[in-house]
Order: sequence, then structure tokens, then C-alpha cells
Amino acid sequence: MWTLFGTIACTLSLLAGVISDVMHFEGSWLIYLIGILFGGLEITIVGLRELVTEKHFNVDLLMMIAAISAGVIGDWREGTLLIFIFSLSHLLEEYATDKSTRAINHLINRQAKTARKILDDGTYQIIDANQLTIGDHLAIFKGESVPTDGIILQGASELDEAVVNGESMPRLKKINEEVFGGTINLGNELIIEVNKNKSETVFAKIIQLVEDAQNSQTKTETFIQKIENRYVLSILLGVPLAILLFHFILNWSWNESFYRGVNLLVVASPCALVASSTPALLSAVSNGARHGVLFKGGTYLEELAEIRSIAFDKTGTLTNGQPTVTNVFWTIPEEEIIPIVIGLEAKSTHPLAKAIVRNWQSHPKKQVVVEELTAKGIQGMIDGNIYYIGKKMGCYEDNPQIKKWKLQGKTVVYMECNQQFIGAIALLDTLNKHAKEVIHYFNEANIHTLMLTGDNRHTATTIAHELGIAEYQSELLPEDKVAFLNEQKQQFGKNAMLGDGVNDAPALATATIGIAMGEGTDVAMDIADVVILENNLAKLVYTHKLSKKMKQIIKQNIIFSLAIILLLVFINILQILTIPLAVIGHEGSTILVILNGLRLLKTIND
Repeated sequence: MWTLFGTIACTLSLLAGVISDVMHFEGSWLIYLIGILFGGLEITIVGLRELVTEKHFNVDLLMMIAAISAGVIGDWREGTLLIFIFSLSHLLEEYATDKSTRAINHLINRQAKTARKILDDGTYQIIDANQLTIGDHLAIFKGESVPTDGIILQGASELDEAVVNGESMPRLKKINEEVFGGTINLGNELIIEVNKNKSETVFAKIIQLVEDAQNSQTKTETFIQKIENRYVLSILLGVPLAILLFHFILNWSWNESFYRGVNLLVVASPCALVASSTPALLSAVSNGARHGVLFKGGTYLEELAEIRSIAFDKTGTLTNGQPTVTNVFWTIPEEEIIPIVIGLEAKSTHPLAKAIVRNWQSHPKKQVVVEELTAKGIQGMIDGNIYYIGKKMGCYEDNPQIKKWKLQGKTVVYMECNQQFIGAIALLDTLNKHAKEVIHYFNEANIHTLMLTGDNRHTATTIAHELGIAEYQSELLPEDKVAFLNEQKQQFGKNAMLGDGVNDAPALATATIGIAMGEGTDVAMDIADVVILENNLAKLVYTHKLSKKMKQIIKQNIIFSLAIILLLVFINILQILTIPLAVIGHEGSTILVILNGLRLLKTIND
């Protein structure tokens, strides 16, 4: 608030001083001095406090010294102009910070302040959401925000989960599925049971991750801050020496030498350099949060652009994580056998059985009493015949089609009647719809792609060849994945690992950058450096582009800042540069690098 007030006061003083000069008012210098004091008071206090408490020189002190020095040699207007533009650049930087933290404020505002608790007698009681405890039953009406994480006990409804995963399309949630605090119920009433404390919810962790990332620093920013103290100290010592050099070596007058020294003090200050990375980092973090991508620190966001190898888990990452029927073969009419298949498999909880039932869920089924054969399959008696579905039980040879399915890495479920073969079903964990484009993107970027999976060799080969992955390893244990990732580091340098954050935890921790895919799971957030809050592989490409864009903008800012400093120093030595031009050139460059960093708030399209 003071920055805004000081900037306005400095602006008014500058305008009043110019008018006084036009009217030849002799006391105009006093008006300019008031502008310097109002505009520079905050930066002076901050600079002096940092100098006293941390023994650290910063650029704020340089600016105030330069402004007062300009006044001493009679250029009070130029000194006020310097403070005006400097305070304006501070105001813009505060705006950048405020703009980038609106993502957090937006998240916080999405949190429900109250909850509709269901009492033992079935009545409702409106309570503060902070008073909720695990096990409480809540009612969520249409249009209401879910107050905390919970499991659906009754009802089914579509929920707007954009605040959690960045997706605009609502998602249907049913009984026994988890809902997240901050999401919005778009349909029917839901009854949920609270399953997490408020501080442990997905929503709370998202907010914490964004705040931590925005408070973190990139390596570039840390480097600049390290050199700032020595740089400022060298300027404070170097300017007096330069004035002496100008007078005794170049034979300039004391007035001209001092004037050039003040100019040097202005143009050599690293204001733009210091502002090169912070606005860009904050904007990129906010951009990622808005698209459902969270970074645990600015370093990870910066390093992602530098990876030369990326490894992918298969199940649930490159694939959808659940088997799907891909092929069938029957020796009897399908309309006769499908009701029997469904009748048997409907009684099983095996993932393959569920996939088969799901594939023919609209078909009728035979009512049959079943017997489960451990580690083999399931069978039942129908019209005096024993029907069986599962692993091969009878003594017969696979036909060429089934052999082909197995070579393709597919799982084959056999159908038998009285131990005689009557059909087979092939299932495969199907590819994520974005997998091909993601692998193609990294291959085109000359980033080595690698798939690490615990699945069998045939399945791994099929998936890798279909996607165009450069290298793949199959039948791996968690420790094997760690070993391969360490090899990749030795061969390529910085690398990334993309997994589901549970069985891939050691690998995620080993890679330079661990990236977790998933629905905002606890393990993913705890282990990974980057969290993509949706099983949408396309967001990985967006994240990498965002990282590259941020690195590019920071590099642009640094090069531009250094170029302006060198240019202005050179012009000053040629005795062409005036204080107003020095102020406009140097502080104008600070404003430009801040605005350049703010470009990262926009969605990346290329």
C-alpha cells in the first residue's frame, strides 16, 4: 500500500516541480526533494534495515544515493525522476507478485466455510468446516462446494473438479468413490463420510505446494542474490574511483566528473538483473497451478527444461491402468455364449472378470451357481454342463490366433465346456489417449525416452513399439528401476521419471525430477517434485513447454539487462548520457523485464 502511495506522491511532486520550473519558482528543488523522500522512504528503510541486520548491500540504497547525489549537483528533477521510475518498477513487481498469488486466493475462496453435518437422528446441522472430524457424515446439495475430502455413501453426481485437476469437464462420482474438498456438486444430493483431517486434504496440500513453490527460488535467482551484495559494494567503491579517474586521467572538470559518476551509479545498478527471474518464476508457478500442475520449488521448474532423458512407468501412466477386451474367438454362436460368460464372471472380483463384464454389460446373463477355483478361474453348472472361464484347464493346443495374441502381450482368458475349448477372450491394458503424442513430442525434442515396467516382455515390447519409445525394460522390481535411472543419469545427465507415485516411489525420488501422475494422491504429493493432478499425459508436454518458456524468458531478461548496463556505461563515458536518459534507460529496462516475466501468466500455445 505504501509503495502505491509513495509512487503517487512522487509523481505529483515531479509534476509540481516541473510546473514550478516553468514558472521560474526558486524553491522548486524543495518540491523535488519531497518527491524523493516520499518515493524513496520505503526503499531506504528496507535497504538500511537489510544493511544493519544482515550486513547486506542492495540496489535500493544505490538508487537513493544516486538521487541525492543528483540533487547535490543541482539536478533535483533528475533525482526525483530516478526515484519515480524506481518506485514504479517496485510497484509493478508487487503487482506481479499479487497477480501470481491470485491462484492461491482463488483456491482458498473455493473452500467451503461451513458444512451440513448429518446428526444421529437424521437432521442437519450447519457447522464450521474447521470443526469437521474423520467419520462425520455430510450432505452436499446441488451447487454447493464440498467442504472436505470424503467417500460417497449415498448418491451419484457430476462434480466440477477444475480446482483440483485443472479440467473443465465435470466428472461423475458414485458410491465408494472419493470426492475432494473445494470441488462443486453439479447434480444430485450426495451423502459423504469425512475421511481426512482438513490439513491433510488434497485441497490443503495443493495450496501448500503452490505457496512453497512461490516462496522458493530458482538457481538463477539465488545466484543473482549471491552476487548482489558484492556487486553493490563494488559500485559504491568503484564510483568514487571512477570520479577521480575522470578528473585526473581524462582531465574532466570536477562538476563533469561528479555528474558522470552519478550517471555511473544509476546505470551500473543491477535493478533489472535482480528482477530478471522472480516475476517469471511466480508467473510460471501460477500458470501451472491454473492448469492442474504443481511444482514443489522453482528449481524443479527450471531443471525440467534441462532434462535429456525421461522415463515412464507403463501401467496407469502410458496406459489407462485397467484391462480392456480387445479380441474374442468363439466356436459356438456369440449370442449363446455371452450370457454364460457374464453369468460366471459377474460373481468374480478379479480385474479381468470385471473388464469382461464391463465389455458386455448391456447383454443378458445366465443365472448360475458358481465355484471359484483358486488361482485358476471360475466354473458353474448350466443344463448339466460344466462351464469354466479362466486359465487353460483342458488338454488342447492354442490355435494360431491365440498364439498371436500372446506374442502381442495380451492376456488370454479361456472358455471351456466340460474341459473342451469353446472360446477365448484377449485383454490388454489400453494406451492412454495422449501417450503417442507425448512420446512423439519428447523424441522430436531429442530427449531420450525410456519405459520401465514390471510387466512381461511381450507386453512391454508391444507397448514400446506402438508408441515409438526409444528404450524399454520389462519385468522390473522397484530397485531395478532405480538402477536404470542412475544409469540414465550417467549417460544423459539430468533426467525425469513419470509414475503413479506409489510403487514408483523409489524411482521418483532417484530421478533429477520426479513427476507424479494421478488424482492428487497423498503418495504422489509426498514423493514427486512435480504433481500433475489428472491422468492427462498431455499436461506433461504443457509442463515441459512452460519450463522451457520460463528458462527462455529469464535468459532473455539477463542478457537484456546486462546489455543495457554495458550500453549505458559506454555512452556515459562518451559524455553523451544525461541523468534523465540514464534513469529512463536503466529503470525502464527493469520495468520491461518485469513485464516480460508476466507473459508467463498466459497459456502457453507453442
